[in-house]
Amino acid sequence: MPRTKAKKAKPVSPRTKVVWGALLGAMTIGAGSLLLLDGASMPRFRGTGLPALAATNRAGSMEAALVTRAPLAKDQWRAIVVHHSGGPHGTPEALDEAARRDGLRGLGHHFVIGNGSGMRDGELYLGYRWLDQLPGAHAFGDQAEWLDRHAISICMVGNGDRRGFTKAQMTRLAQLTRTLARELDIPADRIYLQSDLAGVSDPGLHFADAAFRESLADLR
Repeated sequence: MPRTKAKKAKPVSPRTKVVWGALLGAMTIGAGSLLLLDGASMPRFRGTGLPALAATNRAGSMEAALVTRAPLAKDQWRAIVVHHSGGPHGTPEALDEAARRDGLRGLGHHFVIGNGSGMRDGELYLGYRWLDQLPGAHAFGDQAEWLDRHAISICMVGNGDRRGFTKAQMTRLAQLTRTLARELDIPADRIYLQSDLAGVSDPGLHFADAAFRESLADLR
């Protein structure tokens, strides 16, 4: 086909530059103001996901979970708590919406691990509370306030009272937990199931606790 001669772009006038600059400045100021308001006015979804198979293929890839927007608060995190979502299907968006209906500012967990129903099997989601190094909103029992402030929450999509979790989920849970524990100097005896801390069945009767504990055996 014959080529058409490209039209020469018209130079941007100084007036246009001023107008667009003012608009961009106003948008930036507005976005910054929203972040200073209460959680209800914050961006509704600010987490990020890691590919489903990245962590299950090689342990070193879990280092991506340590890349956060705020500096990693190593002195803040002293424990890890494992939960389940309570339903057979789940996405970070759905869990975020449920948390907001309960009056929270958003997803209460720091991490979510998918089971292939809603999220890919073994997919890891890093919530905004982790990326921004904020306290969670996940714990039950007498120690709930301390745990929300100082324990990292990992939520497994599924209901452990109905069936066990997938191999990909358990592999990723073990690798994530080990990575966090080593980086933050969290000993194995401060890695809990929610049921260890309060009278609730979470992450459920079918959670493979013995195998999980064995995967942590070399942590001090």
